[in-house]
Amino acid sequence: MKRLLLSAAGLSMVWGMPAFADMDAAKAFLDNEIAGLSTLDRPAQEAEMQWFVDAAKPYAGMEIKVVSETITTHEYESQVLAPAFTAITGIKVTHDLIGEGDVVERLQTQMQSGENIYDAYINDSDLIGTHWRYQQARNLTDWMAGEGASVTLPTLDLPDFIGLSFTTGPDGKLYQMPDQQFANLYWFRYDWFTDPKNMADFKAKYGYDLGVPVNWAAYEDIAAFFTGRDLSHLGHTGPVYGNMDYGKKDPSLGWRYTDAWMSMAGMGDKGEPNGLPVDEWGIRVNEKSQPVGSCVTRGGATNDAAAVYAITKAKEWLEKYAPPAASGMNFAEAGALPSQGDVAQQMFWYTAFTASMVSPDLPVVNPDGTPKWRMAPSPHGVYWSEGTKIGYQDAGSWTLLKSTPVDRAQAAWLYAQFVTSKTVDLKKSSVGLTFIRESTIDSQYFTDRAPKLGGLIEFYRSPARLAWSPTGTNVPDYPKLAQLWWQNIGDALSGDKTPQEALDSLCAEQEKVMERIERSGVQGDIGPKLNEPQDPSVWLSDTVAPRKKLADERGQPMTVPYDELIKSWQ
Repeated sequence: MKRLLLSAAGLSMVWGMPAFADMDAAKAFLDNEIAGLSTLDRPAQEAEMQWFVDAAKPYAGMEIKVVSETITTHEYESQVLAPAFTAITGIKVTHDLIGEGDVVERLQTQMQSGENIYDAYINDSDLIGTHWRYQQARNLTDWMAGEGASVTLPTLDLPDFIGLSFTTGPDGKLYQMPDQQFANLYWFRYDWFTDPKNMADFKAKYGYDLGVPVNWAAYEDIAAFFTGRDLSHLGHTGPVYGNMDYGKKDPSLGWRYTDAWMSMAGMGDKGEPNGLPVDEWGIRVNEKSQPVGSCVTRGGATNDAAAVYAITKAKEWLEKYAPPAASGMNFAEAGALPSQGDVAQQMFWYTAFTASMVSPDLPVVNPDGTPKWRMAPSPHGVYWSEGTKIGYQDAGSWTLLKSTPVDRAQAAWLYAQFVTSKTVDLKKSSVGLTFIRESTIDSQYFTDRAPKLGGLIEFYRSPARLAWSPTGTNVPDYPKLAQLWWQNIGDALSGDKTPQEALDSLCAEQEKVMERIERSGVQGDIGPKLNEPQDPSVWLSDTVAPRKKLADERGQPMTVPYDELIKSWQ
């Protein structure tokens, strides 16, 4: 892979082409960067590139700015694909890379001020409820049929995208186009779990087989078993930890819990892709999709027994079984730490970090390039029941705000389609391993590469993929509400508040935000309409959200052999 930090002119010079060389630059790009790694044959690649050359002519010389969070996929876009697009089209793209929290902040500022800070954003589909209710993002359904029609790629093939359900509002309109997707899954050391001595010792101590934990009780036993264990018989001489997590009071701490931790514990209601009427944020909606409460007193579940259990277990495991540094880490810092070889398992590991886990020189990779680790579905908590959300899938998606002038939005839309086109997608996916297209997932290239990716391809080819989903439409204002999570949960993990106190504060603050939105009327008849507070006993239930406290919050531990599990995916 060429990881080139080049301007458009510099890119053209490296490929021996003059700046803005149209199809000559496109052919050089296909020769040198794509190099046959595409689901399209060469004539079809050239046809797509010719379309970009022709469609971009009215915008040649324009300078546009787009922004995304910093992950491997977006680094590749910023450093390689943006200069290539500039050389091919004459549209100069600056693709900024910043923290995810900063992306949300800039988008929120543009929505509030109307100032055109960026011409397009790659922001999570978690904002779908925000975009649908505020109507400040162009809905792409109407855009592609109207002002964006002349710059919409004929071979875009939207049905090939696997995440469109995440970016479609209740009105049936598409508000965002996926650019990258990754899931949170269970990660574990397959070599340690299948070692005969470890298996025998675990069975002798706990009375059941060491395997992929189905529930949190088994995860907890495995965490205790491996933490501090002597693995010298396997040649491992460093420390051993049975859990990995992160706990820094940082915006990414909130994602850990809104993404799926709470629903994995069993906080929300049944429903796919998100619980209804109560979702994984604990927010209840009525039959019109209007948010009506977050606290138990209004029928929400953000502070119910299942939510308290979720935070209590996370704090306990972080303190007992994770590396000491983990409590001071954020999402980015913690993601690749298991690659250092001291961690036995992680319940909630983002597959965006797969690209950093496959190098042959890592202690978690065999000399032949096959991984010593595997990924599997995350275990569920004691309050969970079949049909409740069990996993999160991030879908970083292209968003065009209405505050962006039409011509600038058109130019940015060309770039968005270039980096997601079939010509480019297989190569981009080979670098970042964040899949958006069915054709890429099903390609022979990834069939051949699958044994070195620890179950990632099997997951994305399985029906299980459909059960992993981003935040849904219950959340009326993601930027405002998300910042409340990391602050309050940070208080619980630090010990400044008990989990119950922190969640009581969180749900009350969420309701204050929703009350302000309701009073403002800016979201009309799809905005919040809060229930009147009532005694919690009115709402608490043994079977649906919000949940009563169980007498036994452990349950019977269960595991399953990995090789049997992977067969079910196939």
